[in-house]
Amino acid sequence: MNMKCAELDHLFDAIQTLSEKDEFYDFFQDLCTIDELHEMGQRFEVARLLDRGENYDAIRESTGVSAGTISRIKRAYQYGTGGYKLAIKRFNKLHGIIYKTQND
Repeated sequence: MNMKCAELDHLFDAIQTLSEKDEFYDFFQDLCTIDELHEMGQRFEVARLLDRGENYDAIRESTGVSAGTISRIKRAYQYGTGGYKLAIKRFNKLHGIIYKTQND
């Protein structure tokens, strides 16, 4: 399924204009509900934990996310477009996080 469209191009272009964390908070609070934002943050956290090699039980315990949701995130992480892996790699570099993964 191709999700590319002019509306998303415009949205992503607008996001690229933001530079300060407070600007991101303001924009996304206007764009999404608080629950949607928390769910996106939680999905990214699960992907980070999967990237680190954590098991489902540890992820479920630390995030409260169901095994089914972890499984869906893992499938996207492993077989998706590579977006999670790219974002996590850059996040880790930004924060000086270094760990050995099974993908190294």
